[in-house]
Amino acid sequence: MPPHCDSMDGPVVTAARRALEAADVEEILPYVHADAEREVRDAFQLTLKARGAGDEARDVADRWFFETVVRLHRAGEGAPFTGLTPAGRDVGPVIPVAERALETESADEVVELLSATVRREATQRHEHAMELKRHATEGVAEAREYVEAMLGFQVWAHGLYQKTMADPHAHSGTRND
Repeated sequence: MPPHCDSMDGPVVTAARRALEAADVEEILPYVHADAEREVRDAFQLTLKARGAGDEARDVADRWFFETVVRLHRAGEGAPFTGLTPAGRDVGPVIPVAERALETESADEVVELLSATVRREATQRHEHAMELKRHATEGVAEAREYVEAMLGFQVWAHGLYQKTMADPHAHSGTRND
């Protein structure tokens, strides 16, 4: 996911920070699967103890806790944990819009962004294929170019459809066939 679940300013670390500041493990538990709850609770207790040993110990303990909860969150998604990423990375245009949609309780901006993007891409890919089709009878090389663009357009459309139907947290499989 480009999503930023592994980012220092992503939703998992943000919830972990809230949990530590409030000394309330319940703030982070929704971000991990139930089978990881015991490990999170244990890590939380150790982190709270270590935080009392000074600023450096606090920083190390917090970082370890963030890594633990992100690792467990990613495992629950069936995704590997490759470390925490820095805050402020570019996650593209969709994540901020999706976050605003959750805050405003309206999907309109997400629908507009995605619809415009799909419309633009489909139109460009289709027009490219149509331009090549006009020259496809000029020879085998031209026909191959058209076939590549034509099949590319179809495969792109099919892949996009599959992505829209996919379970967002399953790294394979779709909701509907």
